[in-house]
Amino acid sequence: MRAPEHLNALRAFEAAARHLSFAMAADELNVTPAAVGQLVRRLEQVIGFELFHRSQSGAARLVLTEAAQAALPELRAGFEHLAGGMARLRAAGGRRRKGLTVTVSFAFGDRWLMPRLDGFRRRYPACELLIDMNTNLSDFSKGDIDVGLRYGAGNWQGLSATYITRDSFFPVCSPALMDGAHPLRSPEDLAHFRLIHDVSLALLPDFRTWRDWFENIGREAPDTSRGLRVNDSTAAYRLAVDGGGVALGRTTLVTQDLVEGRLVRPFGPTLESPLAYYAVCRPQDFDDPMIAAFRDWLVEEGARSETDGRPPGPR
Repeated sequence: MRAPEHLNALRAFEAAARHLSFAMAADELNVTPAAVGQLVRRLEQVIGFELFHRSQSGAARLVLTEAAQAALPELRAGFEHLAGGMARLRAAGGRRRKGLTVTVSFAFGDRWLMPRLDGFRRRYPACELLIDMNTNLSDFSKGDIDVGLRYGAGNWQGLSATYITRDSFFPVCSPALMDGAHPLRSPEDLAHFRLIHDVSLALLPDFRTWRDWFENIGREAPDTSRGLRVNDSTAAYRLAVDGGGVALGRTTLVTQDLVEGRLVRPFGPTLESPLAYYAVCRPQDFDDPMIAAFRDWLVEEGARSETDGRPPGPR
């Protein structure tokens, strides 16, 4: 592992050790639990011993090995020193910035943020934006990220979070599935079609699933383990557009497909979620004029998308 990879792996281990959960560490770092687990395993390969006891009982909470427990205080102190050093560098002489670096997941960036960015550029033509869409660890202590767009409950240690917009969940499919030998007209008709499961955030607490949707409408869920699991939201909805099954749509990710007719809502109702998208930044940067301008614009766009931008109702 090269130096930057070591740092990412150590950051993933420190967060997982603090929460005793890959899922909660992933939520904090804005990556998938699988990415956290992979980084921890690679770190274990480099150092030659395990950092967590592997439970055979399926327990959700992790258990630190003695060696990991002994090393943890120094790692935490190291990250605190890095954050403090970066804060002092930023404070020296003030911050004269020409642009912002914004990190965002590919799905939300591609389907919600990017189509709206022309409005921001027209309002702030002098602000240069670098949009970083990937699943790498978003380590704000390194100082090369100004704003992050994260999905969760709104609490990330060491960061200030501002609410942007919330998802609603509902079935979506290709218009072609509305006709044929088994036209899709009611929830019972789902038995004739493949269910598409977006599992990219499946380990995030309170992330809505097909089982949640059936429970919400008061009906016994079919075998929701059947169907196709896809660890990428964009790919899951592309499959639905192509007629490959019925997906559980998320407002922020399928609105444009609904408006342009690539997807339809065959029936309701809508399932709400406690999770939402937030803009996060370092607390010391919260009042930075350019960050504040971008954050305020995001809040405006989020409010607009929750009113004027809601998808059409069931056909």
